Formats: sequence, structure tokens, C-alpha cells
Amino acid sequence: MGEDVIQIQEVVWGSSEYVQTLALRHEILRRPLQLMFDPMVFDAERSDIHVSAKFGDWVVGCLILTRNDKRVKMRQVAVASEWQRKGVGAKMVVFVEGLAKNSGFVEMVLHARDSAVPFYLSLGYEVVGEGFEEVGIPHHAMRRTLVD
Repeated sequence: MGEDVIQIQEVVWGSSEYVQTLALRHEILRRPLQLMFDPMVFDAERSDIHVSAKFGDWVVGCLILTRNDKRVKMRQVAVASEWQRKGVGAKMVVFVEGLAKNSGFVEMVLHARDSAVPFYLSLGYEVVGEGFEEVGIPHHAMRRTLVD
């Protein structure tokens, strides 16, 4: 299993592939924290950019971009357990950085769980300010400039 067999693509909100990303996000991000899916999220994500990483017909990674003027926020980044540390997350981030840059965004921002900070640092992101708690666990705000 390598990143060369993974296809990164945009996902249509409400599609069957979008539903697969919801399931993956629940399994990787919510269940370990004993959080339930809030159906209100479904409509709130309608205008976001949804991205998946697929291995054949299986969604093995996903993330969301939320627009905010010339800045875009990357959030809900999830990679299936058996695909973690195999380049899937990095491939998704590179894909969305290109997508964001081509769409005129100048900065990518995110809230990284403490455990994910080294991953984002390795991709050129920087920590901004002090840490904080979100969904009951420590996070750090991070950013990366998308313009040369």
C-alpha cells in the first residue's frame, strides 16, 4: 500500500462519496473522543470544499476546506488507521494547497491536534500563538502562506 495508488479528488457534497467521508471522520476523529455526529453539520458543510483520498472504491482519507475571504481553513482531516504514515495525508494537503492557490487564496489556516503538529510542521506550516483546547483536547493554530 503506497501513496502512488491513492487518487485525490474533490467530492460533491451530499454524494455517496461524501457520506463515506462522514463515516471516516466519525471513525477517526469523533469516536475516539466519544463524540457523536451532529446532523446540523451536514447542512453547514454545503458550501465547503470536500476532498477525498481513494484506494479503488474505498475512501481512505478526507478533509474539508472552508472559505474565509482570501484565507481558507483546512479542517476535519482524517486518514483511515491502516493508511496513516503512508503519505496519504501529505498528498491530500499538497492537493488542496494547489487547489486553494489556484482559487486565489493566499493563506491556509488550521487547528491541529497536538499529535498532528509535527506532521504540519514537516509540510511548512507554522504554529501561531498559544495552544488551546478544542473538542476537549489540546490544539494549536497553524498557518502557511500560499503565495510566493
